Amino acid sequence: MASRLNPYITFKDTAREAMEFYRDVFGGDLHVNTFGEYGDPSAPEAQLVMHAMLETPAGFTLMASDCPPGMEFPQGSQITISLSGDEGDELRAYWERLSADGSVTMPLETQMWGDEFGQCTDRFGIAWMVNIAGDAA
Repeated sequence: MASRLNPYITFKDTAREAMEFYRDVFGGDLHVNTFGEYGDPSAPEAQLVMHAMLETPAGFTLMASDCPPGMEFPQGSQITISLSGDEGDELRAYWERLSADGSVTMPLETQMWGDEFGQCTDRFGIAWMVNIAGDAA
């Protein structure tokens, strides 16, 4: 298997909801394991996500978990995820779904360098940048 680099996001008790949202945005297969599957199924954190992985038809992989019990959860976003390419319709559709119920920092529009670019934060507090390659001059 070749090496790959992909984001791993930590949530405070919303990993399942977030990953189901990302599955709705990007499509693909979502696999979720809970703390209860690998520990005490009656523990208060049993239904929280120990590890989730979404593999999309476009070749993206997102991984996530809920912050484990007893571990400090750092507030604020330490990650921005960038989506870029020349598949404008696909990337615009991702943008619409990611920015819905979130906040737009910079609208997705043509920039001075010729690409469409926008920044938003989704409803889970994750920052996204979307860049659609413009026509080469």
